[in-house]
Amino acid sequence: MVAREPSETRILSVASEHLRLHGLRRFTVVAVAEEAGMTHANVYRYFPSRVALVDAVVDVWLKATERRLADIADGPDPAEDKLERLILALAKANRDLLHEDPHLFAALSQAVAKRHAISRRNRARVRALFERVIDDGIATGAFEPRDRDRAIAFVIDATHRFIHPAALELEADVPQESVDARLSTLIRVALRTLATGVI
Repeated sequence: MVAREPSETRILSVASEHLRLHGLRRFTVVAVAEEAGMTHANVYRYFPSRVALVDAVVDVWLKATERRLADIADGPDPAEDKLERLILALAKANRDLLHEDPHLFAALSQAVAKRHAISRRNRARVRALFERVIDDGIATGAFEPRDRDRAIAFVIDATHRFIHPAALELEADVPQESVDARLSTLIRVALRTLATGVI
């Protein structure tokens, strides 16, 4: 991991707070630069555009979330336990962001909808974690899918509505107890499907 320069770190810190307080519509490079005590030209040395700066703020959150998920995937627990925890942790991280930092969630949602590079990279890294856990389950005999790639695609597709920003926004007003119950049912079905070789 490449260490950031102090000025870059300062810009990101200010930009993150600016986004949290004011949202995307009022987010400007000029305001971030003024608060950081530098010229906007200096900000552009590190981030070539407003979009790049917003994406960098989102990427900080994405990478922190990925590290927590990797800790689960690389843990010593049985694969079925790790897969359940991985799904729950990812769903909770996105859901908590929606409710606790709606402006950052909106920036994430925009990056996903417009297929920004940070979103594509995050999707690939999260998929790799799912693959790692499912491969672990196959190696230990906990999972016995007929087709590994179809099994991975099944799990990712099945969890989509509990993880994707657009789906979360659509169900923002659904009681959390209902969402948790549905997700728990889905996880049980997914684990049973993987274990019995239905796909």
